[in-house]
Amino acid sequence: MHARNVLARIQQIIVLTLFGGAVAAFIVGAQWGHAWTGPGFVVLVVTGYVGVLGIEFWLLSRSYARDDAERPRIGQLLRAWAIEMLVAPRAFLWQQPFRSASEPDHLPVDARGKVGVVLVHGFFCNRGLWNPWLRRLRAAGVPFVAVSLEPVFGSIDDYGASVAAAAAAVEHATGRPPLVVAHSMGGLATRAWLRRDAGARLHGLVTIATPHAGTRLAGHGRGRNVEQMRQGSAWLADLQGPDATTTRTNVVCFWSDCDNIVFPTRSATLPGADNRHLPATPHVAMVFHPAVIGEVLRATAAAGTAR
Repeated sequence: MHARNVLARIQQIIVLTLFGGAVAAFIVGAQWGHAWTGPGFVVLVVTGYVGVLGIEFWLLSRSYARDDAERPRIGQLLRAWAIEMLVAPRAFLWQQPFRSASEPDHLPVDARGKVGVVLVHGFFCNRGLWNPWLRRLRAAGVPFVAVSLEPVFGSIDDYGASVAAAAAAVEHATGRPPLVVAHSMGGLATRAWLRRDAGARLHGLVTIATPHAGTRLAGHGRGRNVEQMRQGSAWLADLQGPDATTTRTNVVCFWSDCDNIVFPTRSATLPGADNRHLPATPHVAMVFHPAVIGEVLRATAAAGTAR
């Protein structure tokens, strides 16, 4: 199996197991005369998913002090919860497991002189996350490469080679350093690569919901990369060293007061970066926020004009 397909295969197994369970429940219910069995299974799965998201938003709300002026209101949390319930399943049940290779990288022969984009996904994701982006970038004539980071539960340091190879491919095609756009853990993978490779060149870095200072939620997970994303980890402390990311390149950090994965939510900002707030926007939905892709299209167009 090709390394980049491992995560897709895992998610395919999850989806097909759920689908098979639902079919079996309907068949068994029909044979035994229990019409409620099939719908009951579906309701159980949906309730479990909604419940897990609810726990994340509850933990998020508890990460704020009661007198914190930035603490989101209950209405904002409920709105973000509803948005994530609709957005995340499409990414995790369709785009990534079944459509990760549907939008190929785009390095056309006329790419010379343009600023291309490298797209880096986050934890338990693959390049299929970016499919809506890839269609937009191709239509706009922006060269791009989207990576799939493996191993799924490995060290974040191991992902640097994939980011470096993608950046080199884009620069070879365009003759210019690329703009890296990274979601969640992908921003840490990019920063780790920059810290290790003194010769790395970027036009800029856009991070989306990246736990630059860690996240409390990582304390509830397992895996080497999850351990590295825990607040106060030695790995994160080393990443904040003297050769900081903002001294190497221009950085824009998008963050939200309703991020159900990265909290305290200000952990998604960096000192010295252009930190931009997306109110009441949950973790996965931030990837598709119009302000984010709008900034990337603006930056690549402006760079082309300057050239």
